[in-house]
Amino acid sequence: MHLIIAEKHIAAKRIASILCPGKPDNKRVNGIDTYQFDDGDEKVIMGLSGHIVQVDFPRAYNNWQEVDAGELVDADIITTPTHTRIVGALKKLGREASKVTIATDYDREGELIGVEALDIVKEVNPDIEFDRVVYSAITKSSIEEAFANPLKIDFNLADAGHSRQVIDLVWGAALTRYISLAAMRLGKSFLSVGRVQSPTLALIVDREKERDVFVPQPYWEIYATLKKDGELFTTKHSTARFWDKDEAEAAFGKIGKEAVVSLVETGSKKDQPPTPFNTTEFIRAANSIGFSPANAMRVAESLYTNGFISYPRTDNTVYPKSIDLRAQIEMFSKGAFSRYATKLLAKKELTPTRGKKETTDHPPIFPASVASKSKLKEDEWKVYELVVRRFFATFAEPAVWETIKARFDVNGEEFRANGARLIEEGWRWYYHYNAPEDRLLPKLAEGETLPISGKEMLDKETMPPGRYGQGRLIKIMEDLGLGTKATRHEIISKLYSRSYVHGNPLQPTQTAYAVVEALEKYAPTITKHDMTSKLEEDMDRIAEGNVSEDEVLLESRTMLNSVFDELKENQENISEALREGLRKDKIIGECPECGSELMVRRSKRGSRFIGCNGYPDCTFSLPLPKSGNILVTDKQCEEHGLYHIKINTGKRRAWDLGCVYCNYIEWKASSKEEKKAEDKPKTINDIPGVGKVTAEKLNSAGINTVEELIKEDPRELAKNTNLPIGKIIKWQEIIT
Repeated sequence: MHLIIAEKHIAAKRIASILCPGKPDNKRVNGIDTYQFDDGDEKVIMGLSGHIVQVDFPRAYNNWQEVDAGELVDADIITTPTHTRIVGALKKLGREASKVTIATDYDREGELIGVEALDIVKEVNPDIEFDRVVYSAITKSSIEEAFANPLKIDFNLADAGHSRQVIDLVWGAALTRYISLAAMRLGKSFLSVGRVQSPTLALIVDREKERDVFVPQPYWEIYATLKKDGELFTTKHSTARFWDKDEAEAAFGKIGKEAVVSLVETGSKKDQPPTPFNTTEFIRAANSIGFSPANAMRVAESLYTNGFISYPRTDNTVYPKSIDLRAQIEMFSKGAFSRYATKLLAKKELTPTRGKKETTDHPPIFPASVASKSKLKEDEWKVYELVVRRFFATFAEPAVWETIKARFDVNGEEFRANGARLIEEGWRWYYHYNAPEDRLLPKLAEGETLPISGKEMLDKETMPPGRYGQGRLIKIMEDLGLGTKATRHEIISKLYSRSYVHGNPLQPTQTAYAVVEALEKYAPTITKHDMTSKLEEDMDRIAEGNVSEDEVLLESRTMLNSVFDELKENQENISEALREGLRKDKIIGECPECGSELMVRRSKRGSRFIGCNGYPDCTFSLPLPKSGNILVTDKQCEEHGLYHIKINTGKRRAWDLGCVYCNYIEWKASSKEEKKAEDKPKTINDIPGVGKVTAEKLNSAGINTVEELIKEDPRELAKNTNLPIGKIIKWQEIIT
């Protein structure tokens, strides 16, 4: 029996449907779906669930209070199963198999996942024959070609993946334990620290510090609105920014009623088509249309496993010669993109753009098969369309802009206006995202005089450096060698989940400040990219076969031991800095009753609330939701002066609670209304003072419900029932 192992169940199912001449039999082995068929050679295809084992420390190291964090650095590493049913199925099928083919994704993680599965099979069948198939798209042609040309397993590549697991485990566990204990933040509130995570967080915090110390400088801009043939257009003084107000006012005062056109220059500018998508550029493009990096990769992974796009984890920006690019475009001759494909296919030669990075593991991301909008979810279609359009754009001509540069003499002061008009759409016809708009100017001639219909002098201030958006941060991480194409989006997701950042662009919390400032001051190695990028390079060398995994792990442990030397030398200072910083993260403002600090606190029973530091003299308090991490933002309530709060529940976005005092007042008012509604009489007999006889009188007048009593005119009802009008009015007040 020939056992074929894919990385996930959906990939196994698709591969089976491609390889099987008919329909494969779906059989469960140890509770796991497998796909079996016989094409002259009995085949069983099963999918894993990514990693089915994990690296860990022996149980003796689990107690944070008893085992010093530094002991983790040189501790033994063991491997434990995480999916026992899959492991059981592998062993059962492995005993019966004569050959194993690893068909997991081809990269470090995929190779390691395949080797992990192979090792489990070899435990029960040591001498089994094995090979490896490599593909970049789960399509019929790619899969058939891969199985027709099997390769050897790349154990060096798997070792590189394994070294990452061990290094990240040891660095993350040891540093997280040390920092959390130093700050006394244990349990679910532990402080996460990591080899890639911490330098990335430091980038965000350092940018925020630049914003904090930024001192805005005032400047002035001067504009004049001109008129030509009934059309208004705006010009700006050639001194883009006046730093002296007197100079600005002097120039502004010279603006009269006319402007003379002193220069008109026309030209053209070519806008070159984009390069093929690698993972980083794909994430940035998807981010610009509303996808977080994590969501973009989740959707891309789904499209890949369903055969619609190529493998989405790639550094490559050059299409390999092995891809029949014309055939890939011809696929779209019918359907939603037919007009785009037809236009490209009319070209004699299809010459795509080339990026700077060229690798041999996977091609750039491109559409592998045709999908229809009706069969994809909305987010899947958006990502698929993005990939298709980018693919087409790489074969298109440059876009061409007509440019106009105009200068105007206004009583000796020079004003400027620049225009641009797209005259040849080129690649932008295929790829319409984030397209700049035309800036049109009327037809102008040198020497002509134009009336000035308005003028304006604006007071402005310089702005602090912008925060990093997720797409931009991904690119910076790539440039600095932080993480890999497969892990960068996960690192950013972790920063959100651990409540180190919120919003997009990313804004650090006081907790992030506390952790980064303590580490930068007393153990700066952890927060710099140099160390982690060096380890990334070493892992690349493992994959290339230039260094052994053991050598790199030894170097990593040596680095980490030196970090712990720094930590232990400054233990008291680190602890004090962390606790003070974390305390700031709990302050939401001043108490409205006594002026003391209001802080996030916990009761003896463990419930959370906002309490006053003036307790017990001041007992002012406000309730908080029971679950979720609390994020104190820098936005303040205009009425109460308290900082707004967000609740991070681990879902896609934090819940914006706003001002807790406003929230409490609103809740109290709604609760009062609800109680009032609950207390209202539901029937005539529930009304105080309405007995059996009175109810009968009301019934005789046609009043059987409280709703009918509300609508009645008290005077008319008093006449018909001989009941006092005052009582009827009182009853109506009670029930309304």
